[in-house]
Amino acid sequence: MSVTSIIIPTFNGLPLLISCVESIRIYTDLPYEIIVVDNGSSDGTLEYCRNEKIIFISLPNNTGFPIACNLGMSATSGDQILLLNNDVIVSDGWLKNMLSALYSDDKIGIVGPVTRNVSGIQKVACDYEDMQQFHALAGQWNIPNCSKWQVVDRIVGLCFLFRRELMDTIGMLDERFSPGHFEDDDYCFRARSNGYKLLMCGDVLVHHEGSVSFKKRYPEGWHDLVVRNHQLFIDKWNVDPYDFLLPNKEEDGT
Repeated sequence: MSVTSIIIPTFNGLPLLISCVESIRIYTDLPYEIIVVDNGSSDGTLEYCRNEKIIFISLPNNTGFPIACNLGMSATSGDQILLLNNDVIVSDGWLKNMLSALYSDDKIGIVGPVTRNVSGIQKVACDYEDMQQFHALAGQWNIPNCSKWQVVDRIVGLCFLFRRELMDTIGMLDERFSPGHFEDDDYCFRARSNGYKLLMCGDVLVHHEGSVSFKKRYPEGWHDLVVRNHQLFIDKWNVDPYDFLLPNKEEDGT
């Protein structure tokens, strides 16, 4: 049976990481491996991963999301690769439904879930006050239903599933976007340029806190990162991603 390699970059976010890993372990009944890539944390992340026997890559300082993901991708052994933010909590049926979508068509390149805290089309309105309510809601939301799948132009990198074939075809994340923002848009653009389709799984609801690590490291400069990397995308492709990736011209609030 195929294995999904789940890569979780993290930086001084141990409580979030613990919640993320616990949700994977509780709600995932298909083969997987977890690879945590730590960007120089000083909060006990290393000790936690050792105690939990999690595959662990330790960096001396915070290199950001793209570099951490690429290191994790290089260490994977799975048939599928999933980039997962440490501030995401998954629920019942999440991976099974996403894999069903990924393998529904040979040309599906990337799939992603819906959540209430994200920019763009993956954002959904849903009401819950705590994780108990979230899991109760997700238990109903995540009933398999391919009629809720939708081909889109963009999948946000908070929960980003693709086959190894895609990585072999288009490569890894572009590290010019370090420490992060628009590297996922760039990957989507490259996938689509190579004939792959992107699929939003409306039958997979996850919880996402939203930009926790970035806002912690760049409390005053987070907006500047978005502006800078937006321009990097334009310089690279000679197109404005807001014209087709964000129909409402929202800023990238992942």
